[in-house]
Amino acid sequence: QVQLVESGGGLVQAGGSLRLSCVVSVRTFSSYAMGWFRQAPGKEGEFVATINWSGGRTDYADSVKGRFTVSRDNAKNTVYLQMNSLKPEDTAVYYCAQRVGTIIATKTNDYYYWGQGTQVTVSS
Repeated sequence: QVQLVESGGGLVQAGGSLRLSCVVSVRTFSSYAMGWFRQAPGKEGEFVATINWSGGRTDYADSVKGRFTVSRDNAKNTVYLQMNSLKPEDTAVYYCAQRVGTIIATKTNDYYYWGQGTQVTVSS
C-alpha cells in the first residue's frame, strides 16, 4: 500500500519561507511524477506544482511561479516544495500526490495516491 506523509507546514509571517517534504512509501518512487496541491477554507482544491519522474521537468500554477520550487530526491523517496515570499493567500492545507505515470500533470484526477496534508498559515 502506498503511503504519502507530508511535513514542514506551520505558521509563518508574510514574506517568510517554508519547505514542505513528502515521503512516499513505494518501491519504485522514481517511476512516478509527483504533484503538490492545496485547499484553502471554503475554496476548491487547486494545483500548485508538479515534477516529472527524474526532476528534469516541472510546472507551476501562475500564482506561485517565481516563489515556489518543487524538487525531488529519488534516493530518499521524497518530494519537496520550497515556498518563498509567502503571502496570506497561500494559507491552505497542502497535499502531495503521486501519479500513476512519469510525466507531469496539473489536474487532481491525474493523481491516484494522496497524503493527509499539512497546514500552512501565512499571517499578514
